[in-house]
Amino acid sequence: MWKTIFRRLLLMIPQIIILSILIFIIAEFMPGDPFTGMIDPNVDPAQIDALREQFGLNDPLPVKYVRWVGNALQGDFGRSFNYKTDVLNVIGDRLGNTVRLSLLSTVLTYLIALPLGIFSGRYNDTLFDKGVIIYNFVSFAVPTFVLALLMVFVFGYNLGWFPSRGSIDVQASGFWEESWSRLYHLILPSITTAILGTTSIIQFLRTEIIDAKTSDYVKTARSKGVPIDKVYTRHIFRNASLPIASGFGYTIVNLLTGSIFIERIFNYSGMGNLFIESILSRDYSVIFVLVLFYGILGLIGTLLSDLILMTVDPRIRID
Repeated sequence: MWKTIFRRLLLMIPQIIILSILIFIIAEFMPGDPFTGMIDPNVDPAQIDALREQFGLNDPLPVKYVRWVGNALQGDFGRSFNYKTDVLNVIGDRLGNTVRLSLLSTVLTYLIALPLGIFSGRYNDTLFDKGVIIYNFVSFAVPTFVLALLMVFVFGYNLGWFPSRGSIDVQASGFWEESWSRLYHLILPSITTAILGTTSIIQFLRTEIIDAKTSDYVKTARSKGVPIDKVYTRHIFRNASLPIASGFGYTIVNLLTGSIFIERIFNYSGMGNLFIESILSRDYSVIFVLVLFYGILGLIGTLLSDLILMTVDPRIRID
């Protein structure tokens, strides 16, 4: 396993290099620059050109890329034009919020999906199973922004059960009060994210359990007098959970990278919201690092999913 991890980590190096080059090429063709819309239009264009020259925005693409890589290797990922501070400081301030949102969303996703998938597969063609199928169809068909806006409107504005924006109350002070405020602001966006994330898990688990019930090893276990509950827990669920285990790494990564719309609609101060703000303000220094970070997360998610699959089923070997 350690050889596999080491080999996969080595393969990530050229992939990250290619990704960083693609980011720079795409950014080169994007309209505008960090000074677009940030300076009084009555300012002399010569002054704006001087600023672009000062920050190296007029340099050729290879020069800008080599300079960025050289600085990044020294831990300098540039400064945010929008926030007037180091990029890592800007992202670090938002990273904790996104991680908390992703962790709670992951827990809620599996707390909802596993029981529904297991019981729907075990008691297929029942009224409960039909209800789960309807829930799956609806959660799959509803776009992210539609469900998020609906949750904000119903539970935020109409009922007032949860806050509909922000990540913490401004008036919160002290450890416990701040912790509760953060958790309270997390509940609604986490539930929204979890509902959208349960669809594939439920469908995979339900299908695998239904197929496993007619397998030879299940029939053999039942013929030997093994109790039905033990058949499900020790045989069926273990084999049915392999597709779920293989996608666990992707699930975590998707929650970290796919909460952009959720954070934007709930005005949650996380990396997703920062990504949208950086695009709107042409803050390329932040965009570069965020896209590269999301790309690295995707590579790590692939490796993590393979390792989890190898751990769940030792018979599987992934090179």
